[in-house]
Amino acid sequence: MTGKPQIVVLISGSGSNLQALIDSVAGKTSPQIQAEIHTVISSSPTAYGLTRAEEAGVPTIVHDLQEYYKDTPKEDKAARKQCRKTFNVDLSKIVLDLKPNLIVCAGWMLILSPSFLKPVEQANIPIINLHPALPGQFDGIRAIERAWEAGQRGEITTGGLMIHRVIQEVDRGEPLVVKELEFKQDETIQDYERRVHEAEHLAIVEGTIMALKEIEKKNEIEAEETPDVSKLKIDDN
Repeated sequence: MTGKPQIVVLISGSGSNLQALIDSVAGKTSPQIQAEIHTVISSSPTAYGLTRAEEAGVPTIVHDLQEYYKDTPKEDKAARKQCRKTFNVDLSKIVLDLKPNLIVCAGWMLILSPSFLKPVEQANIPIINLHPALPGQFDGIRAIERAWEAGQRGEITTGGLMIHRVIQEVDRGEPLVVKELEFKQDETIQDYERRVHEAEHLAIVEGTIMALKEIEKKNEIEAEETPDVSKLKIDDN
């Protein structure tokens, strides 16, 4: 491990946005992310993103929610709620043990609850997320489909995506990068989705670079405000 900033990436699926990060870190695409991907954590043991990480030599961890639900019937909502909380608490412990400088959600399909967010926030580790809709539009699941449907009905003329800070309110954190996409007449959902994913691969890199620069600036400010004890004059009287 070098002295470069360390990133933990959270995924749930194919990992095409993870691949964009991997390629940027490796200098295969521009701009280059000046950091290392420390670990990839997947919520699914079958996510192809795990293969992408392994092929790039990036360590992986599977943190499977279904393992926590095992032997707990769906009818027992209280017990399943506790299982979900335990899942998030354990996820926070895993991440904190890795000591990353930044967490990037690149297709993580589960809501990060306060039981995860609070300890991570207390450790001053920022989290950013990719969401395939514009700020304030179509929070939550099926965002691409819902945006396309609204566009086809003429309710909106522009779709897109954003990289935003993760806060407790789902998909409501401050945007770092916003990519707008004009709807095309008679465009299929598949064509629109392809355009969204192409833009995502650029945005995830840009957003990660922005977040890392903010961390660097913050560290510089803190260093300037912290006195160098070795240079302080000691009064022996």
